[in-house]
Amino acid sequence: MTKPKHHVFVCGSFRANGTPQGVCNKGGSMQLMQYLEEELADRGMADVSVSSTGCLKVCDRGPALVVYPENWWFGHIDSEEAIDAVIDSIKSGTPSADHVIA
Repeated sequence: MTKPKHHVFVCGSFRANGTPQGVCNKGGSMQLMQYLEEELADRGMADVSVSSTGCLKVCDRGPALVVYPENWWFGHIDSEEAIDAVIDSIKSGTPSADHVIA
């Protein structure tokens, strides 16, 4: 496998210590992660890797994800349309203002 150009980390709400918040997971982040992977494949974007993470600690803006190396944080990713906006951001090189966490 070659090194990916981009890596998307999707919050899975998991915490090693303490009570899991569950905001992103309960908001469907893992199901949307599956859609993200399928859509990237359909668009031929093999240079983007996707992983689930522990809690990203932006629960008030979840479901959330981060795109590296750009360090773009996106919140309220709660639909396929929101995932499409993130993918479009990666493709264009400009983050979608609708979901960016400042």
